[in-house]
Amino acid sequence: MTIIGNLKMNKTNTQVKDYIMKLLPRYEMGRHEVVLCLPYTALSTAKFLLDGSDIKLGAQNLCDDEVGKNTGEISGEMLHDCGVEYVIVGHSERRAKYKDNAKAINKKIKIALKNRLKVIFCVGESLAEKNLLKTFETLKAQIEDGLKGLYENELENIVIAYEPIWAIGSGKTPLAKEIDASIKSIRKVIENDFSLKAAQKIEVLYGGSVDNKNCSSIAKLGQVNGLLIGGACLDAINFSQLIKDVKV
Repeated sequence: MTIIGNLKMNKTNTQVKDYIMKLLPRYEMGRHEVVLCLPYTALSTAKFLLDGSDIKLGAQNLCDDEVGKNTGEISGEMLHDCGVEYVIVGHSERRAKYKDNAKAINKKIKIALKNRLKVIFCVGESLAEKNLLKTFETLKAQIEDGLKGLYENELENIVIAYEPIWAIGSGKTPLAKEIDASIKSIRKVIENDFSLKAAQKIEVLYGGSVDNKNCSSIAKLGQVNGLLIGGACLDAINFSQLIKDVKV
């Protein structure tokens, strides 16, 4: 089971140090694959503090170019050099607020893979798309656009995170049958575009208002391979308890 904590634009370098020092004594190694996606400013500090644990380090974004005239951006090479192993690509906040389109997301995925980073590829439908019964259509388009031009073996370093946009930070989660149906549709796209083996093998996580009360039940759903956590991971003690609560 993979559990990813996305701290988003929260916590300074000093606060991340305090966070990790609270998390580590409460963390049981070997239970799950745990990834912390932190602000850029804290990555080097976190790498040093996490040494000796099995918690993996993740970033929240990267540039769709490799080098050059991209003031304020971070390259895949820079992330890898900091000890980052995972990077989030295609998060709905990036798509909406920062206009990350399909072409940019596809380029980011390819650059991440080139720099030996594992990709947490986020997909999900809006409330309007859900109400218009376009969930599966939306997921298909996002997946095919994002993975365009990739070879099947490259999927080994991609994790798909299904995050319904309407559920993120809202306190609302889809019904269990809706989550399973959406993830089945994600696997069907992978099967059609790559192979049945690839569809069965790829990890698909669920994210969107996951907390200590619902994490265990969501993790037990047949199609779910893990969880992408937002607000519930901001408190280190709370996050450590959530990790313990997930039993599959």
